[in-house]
Amino acid sequence: MSQLSSQGNNAIIYLTYIFLLATGIFIAIKFSKPNTFLSSNGTQRAIPLSLNFIASAMGCGILTTYCQIANISGLHGLLVYTLCGAIPIVGFGFLGPLIRKKCPDGFILTEWVRHRFGVITALYLSFFTCLTMFLFMISELAAIRTAIETMTGLNALAAVIVECVVTSIYTSIGGFHVSFITDNFQGVLVLLLVVICAAGMGSYIDIDTSKVGPSGLLKANKLGWQLVYILFVAIVTNDCFMAGFWLRTFASRSDKDLIIGCSIAGFVTFVICSLVGVTGFLAVWSGDLEVGDENGQNAFFILLSKMPAWVLAFVLIFCVALSTCTFDSLQSAMVSTISNDVFRNKLHINYTRIIVVIIIVPIIVLAIKVANDILTIYLIADLVSSSIIPIILLGLSDSYFWFLRGFDVMFGGLGAILAVFVFGCIYYQSAEEGGKLLLLWNGLYDPEDWGPFGAFVIAPVGSILLALISASVRISATYLYCKWKGKSFHALDRPENPNEIQWDQEVDSNYGSFDDQGKKNKQI
Repeated sequence: MSQLSSQGNNAIIYLTYIFLLATGIFIAIKFSKPNTFLSSNGTQRAIPLSLNFIASAMGCGILTTYCQIANISGLHGLLVYTLCGAIPIVGFGFLGPLIRKKCPDGFILTEWVRHRFGVITALYLSFFTCLTMFLFMISELAAIRTAIETMTGLNALAAVIVECVVTSIYTSIGGFHVSFITDNFQGVLVLLLVVICAAGMGSYIDIDTSKVGPSGLLKANKLGWQLVYILFVAIVTNDCFMAGFWLRTFASRSDKDLIIGCSIAGFVTFVICSLVGVTGFLAVWSGDLEVGDENGQNAFFILLSKMPAWVLAFVLIFCVALSTCTFDSLQSAMVSTISNDVFRNKLHINYTRIIVVIIIVPIIVLAIKVANDILTIYLIADLVSSSIIPIILLGLSDSYFWFLRGFDVMFGGLGAILAVFVFGCIYYQSAEEGGKLLLLWNGLYDPEDWGPFGAFVIAPVGSILLALISASVRISATYLYCKWKGKSFHALDRPENPNEIQWDQEVDSNYGSFDDQGKKNKQI
C-alpha cells in the first residue's frame, strides 16, 4: 500500500489550509463589497453560476455516499442516486424565477415564506433550514475526517478544527461573496480530481472479469426501484432547504443565465457523481470488497491506496480544499439565514458570526465522536425536509391554494413527522423502532424492509393531507363564527395582486448588506 510518512501527510494538510486561508483573505479584501456580504443578487452569469451549483452539490461526502450505494445496490442504485441528485439542480432553473418574481428583494426561500405565510412560519422554516445545514456541516466534517484518517492513518481531529478556524476567518471578512468565488475554485478542483483519479484507477486497478457477472451489481434490483421514489422525494425537498442554493439562485443575472447554469451544473454533477460511485463495485470486482460490505463507503479510498504516493498526495490536497470550500458555503449560508430570518439584519453581522462559531463546537464533537455513517445523516435531513417542504411549495399556486395559511403549513409539516413515528410503531409493532425510523436508524440497505419507503410516502403525502384538513377546519370554524357574530367572511378571499409580495416596509437596494446593518445599528 502506497502511503506517505506522517510528517509528509501533516505538511500537505496544513500547508493546504494555510494556502486556502491566505487565498480566502486575499479574495475577501480584493473583491468583496459591503452590499454583497450576505447576498449577491443579480450579479452572476451562467458559467460561474454553474460552477457554484456544482460546488454547492459536492463536498467530501460524495467520495463515500455514492460508493456506498453502488456497493449495495449496484449500477441501478447508483444511477438512481446520481439522477435524483442532478434533477433538482436543474429544477432551480425553473422554480427560482417563480420565487424571484414573488419576492424580488429576498435572497433565500424563507424571505418569501415570511411574506406569504407570516413571521411565525418563516421562523419555523428557518429553524429546520438551520437544522439541515447543521446536519450537513456534521456530515462534511465527518467526511473529511474519514478521508484523512483512511488515506494517512492520522487522527483527523486537529485538521477538522483547523478547517473550521480557516473558514471562519475568511468568511467573516468577505461574507457570501468570498464563498461564491471559492466555489468557482472548488468546481474546477472537482473536475481535476475526477480526471486524475479516473486515469489512475484505469492504470493501476486490476479487474477480475470473472467476478462481474456473479456479483449481480449490473442488474436491476428491488432496492434500486425503491430508491427511485425515496431518493427523488428526499433530495428534491432537501435541496429546497439549502440556503446556499437559494443564494446562488438569486445571484443569477437573469432567468436565462439561471436556466443555463443549472442545466450545466445538473449534467456535470450527474457525470462526476456517477464516476466517483463506480468505485463501489470496482472494489468488488478487484477483490477488495464484497457486495454490501460494511466498508463499502470507503471503496474510493481503498482503491486509491493501490496508486503511487504522488496520486495520494494530490487527492489529499484536493479533499482538504474541496471540504474547506464546501464548509465555507454552509457556514456563510447559515450566517445569512440567521441574520436575515431571526434578526432581520438589525444585529451586527459579527455577533451572528460568533453565534455560528459557537454552533460549530458541537458540530465538531458530533463529527468526530458520533457521525460514522454519513449517508444516514443525509437521510435524517431528507426525512425532515420531505415533511416540511411540499406543503410550503403549494403556496406558490395562487390559483388553487391561495387559502392556505401559516398555521396550516406548520400543522401539516409537524403532523407529518408525527405520522411517520405512528407508521413506524404500527409497521414494526414497537414504539422504539418507530422512533428509530424517524432517524432512519436502519438506513435504506435492506430491500425487504419497507419502513423507510413508507416513511418517505407518509411524510410528503401526510403533510399535504393534514394541512388541507387544518385549512378545512379553520375555514369552517371561521365561517360559523362570522355567521354567529354577523361579521363578513373573508377566509376564502383571493389576494388582490398575487404576483407581488406586499412588503411591510420599503426595502432599499442595500438590503442585507454590511453597510445597511451598520446604519440600522446606529439608528438603534
